[in-house]
Amino acid sequence: MSPTIDPQSITGMVLAGGRGLRMGGIDKGLQPFSGKPLALHTLERLQAGGGVAALAINANRHLPAYEAFGVPVWPDADTDYVGPLAGFLTGLRHCQTPYLLTVPCDTPLFPLDLAQRLAQALTEQNADIALASAPAPDANGQPQLRVQPVFCLMRTHLLSDLSGFVARGGRKVRAWTAQHPTALVGFDQVGDAAEAFANANTLAELQQLERFSP
Repeated sequence: MSPTIDPQSITGMVLAGGRGLRMGGIDKGLQPFSGKPLALHTLERLQAGGGVAALAINANRHLPAYEAFGVPVWPDADTDYVGPLAGFLTGLRHCQTPYLLTVPCDTPLFPLDLAQRLAQALTEQNADIALASAPAPDANGQPQLRVQPVFCLMRTHLLSDLSGFVARGGRKVRAWTAQHPTALVGFDQVGDAAEAFANANTLAELQQLERFSP
């Protein structure tokens, strides 16, 4: 068996700190999905996968509602919104394990074995970061693997490096990860669901994804 990372060394964090602008500014993580708040559904899916030990949520609004889910809630320390990297920074600052796995709250069908596959690739390739990639149509409608950068497993010693990157004005996840050894993990194998990385930018899209929920 290939070496991998002990799940006890990984904290899984749900990213729910965005402004939800494409949903009209609503708090995306609290929108209903299959009968429960979207962020709670995402937490439970992370837990069901069994690849992480600790769990947390990155959120910036309605904190009591998120705290009711029973895991630590970590708001961003920075007042300037810098996109997903703000959540990365928050997670790295609070994380007590050697690895942090981030998962966005708006992609509720992500693979249950996400953590294990990212962890195995990171170990096998001696990387600092592992990112998921999944099929998506290109300009000609042909399927092509596209990186899903907010599905990110990273070593927590990267905190100071990321802090400096953001302080210098860096905002793009891929621009930061490109500076470090990164394993790209394709979720295009037999048995991988085509809709696994479909994200909901609108309430209508969120309702459509419920058709695939077990």
